Amino acid sequence: MTDCKKILSEFDVKGTVRDIVPMGNGLINDTYRVLTEDGPDYVLQRINNSIFKDVDLLQHNIECVTKHIRGKLMQAGAEDIDRRVLTFVPLKDSSRTWFSDGESYWRVSLFIPDAVTVDTVNPEYSYYAGLAFGEFEAMLADIPEQLGETIPDFHNMELRARQLREAVAADASGRMASPEVQEILAEMEKHIGDMCMAERMYREGTLPKRICHCDTKVNNMMFDKNGNVLCVIDLDTVMPSFVFSDYGDFLRTAANVVAEDDPDTGKVAFDMDIFRAFTKGYLESASVFLTSAETENLPYAAALFPFMQAVRFFTDYINGDTYYKTAYPEHNLVRTRNQMALYRSVMDNMNEMKAYIASQKKK
Repeated sequence: MTDCKKILSEFDVKGTVRDIVPMGNGLINDTYRVLTEDGPDYVLQRINNSIFKDVDLLQHNIECVTKHIRGKLMQAGAEDIDRRVLTFVPLKDSSRTWFSDGESYWRVSLFIPDAVTVDTVNPEYSYYAGLAFGEFEAMLADIPEQLGETIPDFHNMELRARQLREAVAADASGRMASPEVQEILAEMEKHIGDMCMAERMYREGTLPKRICHCDTKVNNMMFDKNGNVLCVIDLDTVMPSFVFSDYGDFLRTAANVVAEDDPDTGKVAFDMDIFRAFTKGYLESASVFLTSAETENLPYAAALFPFMQAVRFFTDYINGDTYYKTAYPEHNLVRTRNQMALYRSVMDNMNEMKAYIASQKKK
């Protein structure tokens, strides 16, 4: 049993601790709310160092980002800044913002009162998400500190293509004999070259890396009681990446009209209302720094992420389901079919997406 009070005593918290209760339903970190009698409330969180192996780098990134955003908010004369950006608490005896008890790594941040997250994915909240994540990137476009990759090559399509081909060559689970598997592989190989465009553009110097969130879900924003976005949260994956990561990853989950493991591919479709709402918000806030190459290739990003995820599911299926949790033997294959169907739906809407983005640029 974790002794949360003992861990908390290492941090420079104010007030007398009244209670420590579990909060949230996060899949990565264990999170607790710390209630105090005569001080602010806090959030105590165990960092999952099996995923984020370099905790020092992780917290360095987060501290640089939150410090820079706080400075931008102060410069703009923003009110209620402690609710507009996360604040991490240092240890009592140093400026470091994480503690190891020998087994786990921990951090503490100020609890943001009167704030909520939402799980609703509709055009209204998709617009807010686009606006919030675009503003987040815009505020970090001129960050002077060097940030590292908390998960190296997280959204690298060339790496995912290599992993697929290695899995096919090894055929560890003997699943390559299936005609359907061969058919899926042939379709993927037909498009892999086009989907690796971002890495080629980067090498050619036409696509920059930015500081991106890299986990752009609608519930990674906090709202006040009036429905206004307060701040972006869950900053563990903040790192250098292409803006395609934040844009494409949101649409992969939000704009699919069914869950990613729905077996009925006939129901899979790319929701253009969600696309337009998210894109409108994103361009309103991010256009201050986006290059023409980034803006014009946002539809490519919408196609890239379901394709990349299909490759990852398919690779895991060929390897014998060693990475993703599965509920039944064909689960990863079902996910693969679903994401490939979404990719095709995105491609069917490609011209309409390009036209919409061009129309937004003219405003």
